[in-house]
This record gives sequence, C-alpha cells and structure tokens, in this order.
Amino acid sequence: MKRKAEEIGDSENGEPAKKRAAKHNDRFREGLFDPEVLDSYKKSYADSEPYRHGVISNLISPTLLRHVRSEIQNLSFTPKETDIYKIHQSGDLANLDGLEDSSLKLLPSLLALRDAMYSPSFRNYLSNITGSGPLSGRKTDMAINIYTPGCHLLCHDDVIGSRRVSYILYLTDPDRPWKKEWGGALRLYPTQTHVEEDGRVSKVPSPDYSVSIPPAFNQLSFFAVQPGESFHDVEEVYSQISMDDEDTDDRRARMAISGWYHIPQEEEEGYEKGLEERLAERSSLMQLQGKGDNYDLPKPMTQLYGATRINGGDVLPTLSSQEDLSLSEEDLNLLLKYIAPTYLTPDTLESVSNIFSEEYSLCLDTFLSRKFVDTVRDFIQAQEAQTLPMTSPEIEKTTSWTVARPPHKHRLLYQQAQKLSKGDTTPITNLLEELLPSEAFEKWLSLATGQRIISHNSLARRFRRGQDYTLATGYDQDSPRIEICLGITPTSGWGDDQPAESETHTTNEKAPNLGKGVEGESPNDNSGVGGYLAYMAGEDDDDHDSAADDETGSDHCVEVPLDMSTGARSTRAANPKKHKQDPAIYRASADDEDDGVLFSMPAGWNRLGVVLRDKGTMRFVKYVSRSAKGDRWDVVGEFGIVEEDDDAEEKEGGRSGLEGLGNNEDILGIGDSSEDTTEHDSTDDPSMDDE
Repeated sequence: MKRKAEEIGDSENGEPAKKRAAKHNDRFREGLFDPEVLDSYKKSYADSEPYRHGVISNLISPTLLRHVRSEIQNLSFTPKETDIYKIHQSGDLANLDGLEDSSLKLLPSLLALRDAMYSPSFRNYLSNITGSGPLSGRKTDMAINIYTPGCHLLCHDDVIGSRRVSYILYLTDPDRPWKKEWGGALRLYPTQTHVEEDGRVSKVPSPDYSVSIPPAFNQLSFFAVQPGESFHDVEEVYSQISMDDEDTDDRRARMAISGWYHIPQEEEEGYEKGLEERLAERSSLMQLQGKGDNYDLPKPMTQLYGATRINGGDVLPTLSSQEDLSLSEEDLNLLLKYIAPTYLTPDTLESVSNIFSEEYSLCLDTFLSRKFVDTVRDFIQAQEAQTLPMTSPEIEKTTSWTVARPPHKHRLLYQQAQKLSKGDTTPITNLLEELLPSEAFEKWLSLATGQRIISHNSLARRFRRGQDYTLATGYDQDSPRIEICLGITPTSGWGDDQPAESETHTTNEKAPNLGKGVEGESPNDNSGVGGYLAYMAGEDDDDHDSAADDETGSDHCVEVPLDMSTGARSTRAANPKKHKQDPAIYRASADDEDDGVLFSMPAGWNRLGVVLRDKGTMRFVKYVSRSAKGDRWDVVGEFGIVEEDDDAEEKEGGRSGLEGLGNNEDILGIGDSSEDTTEHDSTDDPSMDDE
C-alpha cells in the first residue's frame, strides 16, 4: 500500500494540530523555539554579510539524526556531473511518499525529519528569521547530496521557479568532526552594485568569496534566494595529500540534506495568485535590463587581419586573402619559429583540410616546433614554481595576469596581447603578439580549415588547480567561426598524457598525428581531475517551450558523460533533446539518448584543437581539481570567417593555396619525409571503443 500524496508533510493526519506541532517540535533541539533564541538568530541573520544568511548549530535531536544517517544506507545514490557540479545524489525526498509501505518502514527517521523540517512551526520559525514571508509546506524540495573527494558545486545564485529560502542540513560523521582543510565549505560571494545612467542597477559577484562556512554535523545553513545576489558555491572536497595521511579519502564524505522552501501553493495560507509568475518575470527582467555583461572580463578584443577592409559596413577579404593563399618564404620563416615543420608541408595541410571538411574539428599533436616548445615548457614550469597571491586584487597588482569574472560564468587567469605592458616578452606573449595576429598564420589556418579567415581574438589562460573553470556558454551569432585551443599544460595525469619532458629527447620532428581524436593508450589512473575542454550540442529551438515549462528548468548547466575527461573526442552528433537543468537537480540521459558531445579535448601538452563553432553550440572547460599535478594552461583564439555561397569555389580556392606550397619544401628542410597520417583517427583509440 502506498502513502497518499496529500499526507506529505503531515504524516500524523487526523491528530489535533497542537499535538502534531508538539510532536514535530520534539524532533528539534530543546529550547530552539524559545523567544530569546529566535531573537538572537534574527539579529545574527540581519547583521550577516555579504548577504543575509544564517547558521543554526545542533538543530535536530542528535539521536534522530544518527538514525537518519543509518537509514540512508538503504537509499541508492547516483554519481552526477555537469559543467557546474560533480556530486552523488539521491532522488527527491518528496517522492518517498510514493514508496510501498514495506520500503517506508526502512526510513521512519528520514520521514520524521522531512516532516519536521516542513512542519508549520519550523516554516514559521525560518520565515520569522529571514523575513521571507510564508513558506509552503505542500511543496517539499529536498535531496541528499554526498560530496566525496573531487566533488564540488560552482558559483550560482539558486534563483529558479518559486524558491524562497535555500538550506543545507549537514549529516557528516558525528564521531569524526569535519576538518576545515578537507574543503566542502559553503562559500558566499559579495556583489558590487553598478547604477547606470538610466537608473538601471546591475549586481556583479566578486571572483573571490568573502565568507566560508565549513560543514559540521547537525548544522543548518540557510539564506533567502535573491536574484543577482545570493551567489554561493560548495568548495571541492579535497583528497588526502599523502598516503601517510590518517584522514583517508573514504572518511571524507560531506553528506547533507539540501533543498528549498517555496512560496505557498494554491489553497495554502499565504498563497498569492500569480506571484510565482511575477517572481520569474522580475528575475528575467533584471537579467534583460541589467548591464551586468558590461562588467565581464575578459572583453573581446577582435582585430581584423591586415588583408581585410571595411566596405559599406561589411568585412570583405582583399585579393591577397581571397585568392593568394600560398605561403611565401617570408610566411614560412615566421611560421617555422613556432610550428612544427611537418604541419607546413602541402601533403599534411591537404590531409588536415580534408579531415576538417568532414568533421569540422581537428586535434593536432606536437603542433609547436621542438625548439620553441622547450622555451614554453621552461617558462610555465618557472611560473608554477612561484606562489601566486591569494586574492584577485593582489594577483592583478603584482603579476601580468588578470582574473576573469564574474564567477557564475567563469574564473581563471588570462592575458591579452593588447593589454600587456611593453617589455613583458615571454613565449606566451610571442604567441599572442607575433604568431596569431600574423597574416602568415591567417593563411595557414585558412589552408588547414578550408575557410577564409578575416579576424582574430586571442587569449592566454591559466586555470589554477582547485579554483578555476568556465561554465557552459552558448554561441548566438548566425555566422559560424573557427575556434582554436592550443594546450600547453606540461604536467601529466589529465587523462590522455603526452609528457612535456619527452620532447627534449627528440632528435627529429614527429610525423603529425591528425584527425578528430588523439591516438593513445587507455586513460591514466590519475585522470578525473577535470580541465577538459568540451563542446556540447545546444538546445533545439523547438525544445525551448517544453524546457521553459519544466518547473526545475534552468540554463545553469549542461550534463556531461562521466568519461569526458579521457581522450580527445569529436562527433557531429544529432542534436539531442536537452532540458534546461538546475545546478542542484540532475536529469540523466536515457541509455539510448545521444550525450550531445560534439568535441572534447583533455588538458595536454603541445596539442592544437580546432573547431568550427556554429550557433547554439555550448562550450566549457571543466573545473580543475586541486588533485591535478599542476595548473591547466592554454592559448585560445576565435577567428571570424567569410561564409561561401558556392562550395565549389571554396574548394577551388583552398586547393589553389595548397598547390602553392609545392615549391617551398626546401625552405622547410624536410623534403618528402612527412607521412600522410589521415588514418590516425579517434576510431583507433581503445578509449573510444565504447563511445
């Protein structure tokens, strides 16, 4: 027999109200509801920063909570990962009422806890502290999340639907107190308010948190959900540093019940018709009217190549970029300073172009020349040997790095060529200021992709382990563009290793490894530290309405396969039907549903990824775990292209440039030594067999 749905939150149906209230109150600690205790929590909440929040220690009867911990062993948990989080999660505890009585008998304490948390007395108690107004007892919204080492939840504001108050009740081991150095803290981010000339207000979160609340058994943390203000994250739970550490990973389980209190529903006291719609409208209006994007960093600094001009508002290629794509001796002399000679031969470029025309993506191993890449490695290793300042202002004051912001979109260190001080010459600035802006590279990329390149915007990035990421963002321009990512991460353990040290012992340039994936062995045991680049299929236009109707829908995250960290991967898959997701609610793909991955590339050494990105495609770099052996480094670029109306003309133009390379093999100094390596494809990679 199943429990009736109307009994949710009222398991003692039929008992007098006073008796039910007393029964619920007995499940909380003694004295919690005393007026003077309530007043102290109200004052603490009102005085809190960076936004109003509260912490109540020893909330529940310890005996009850210990029983809950024991009963949780009867539940199943699913590992879930998106661009914004990595957790183990139970189902929604509101659904417990649909279980058979035989199953419910295994969870009496958990049901009692849930009913107490959503009882009228405690809802009124929280409403009194937060000043949030009435809270629903009918709409329960809670789940058990377990963060094991490597798990995390990145910055977001929890604003969605009818949520009014967010909370976390910790169920960590009561006999082994949680240590601050294990991580897992709830961290709150301050915001800066910007008032525009027209009076519109934008609130932008700082890249640095200001309050950290470590987990503790039987501790409740809570705050009112506020659009554009209640930004927070959950710090990664850190792995043990050494095998001698007594606090092993299996002891570091950050278990908690987390959820939300919602506005009253229809027929509940305090219900306001249309309030949920007005809240959603206000949230959307703030996003549309606010000019928060004006304060995003980095700003695009797109530059036209010298072989382009503006005519009537349109960007048009001149004769040199449109018809003469052959690499001159001057071009080759510049490219040879940076690029491995094998990628400058006509045969290799033709193979690269053919693959790109079929897959719209490439992975090119050992891309930089041996001499130059040695200087890159030495520079990066010297940088990592130095300790960076802790805060963003200190970093920007004392180093050449700027911190990307806001954190609900991305956080990383970056450099732009136009922003660098004169005299700050490094191997990375050489790439930004000499190679990528050059017409020689413009021609090379045009030949490699079969596209006519007209503009560039480049960036050097450093993702600090334990801190940095980019969340999934879409591309909304009608015209596609070429995007590149040059991986220059010298450390190993990223899932598809090519150690930087191996190249110092190479006497000859390697034959290039071409294709949509990277040939290699099975993933390293040290993989799973994040840092991979991923392109995902976006939501179809005809899916938008159904997603918008989903009460838990949000565009905060995209779900990713659990094997994303291993091996470069490319597939122009059919665009699956994706629902918008909320950061704390995960909807797994069906077994027969395409995962939507178009291209992925783990952090690695001396590898160039090239992608043709079209409208709607999502892109992100997964959070880099503190367990990584080093920071993640890359140089990325966005290149505008001229779309062709006539495919035949496009092919003919590309062929002309490739044929023009025929007389330059003496400049390259390698003659016919290059090999056609088009067979090096991801289908040959053992790690791709199951994908």
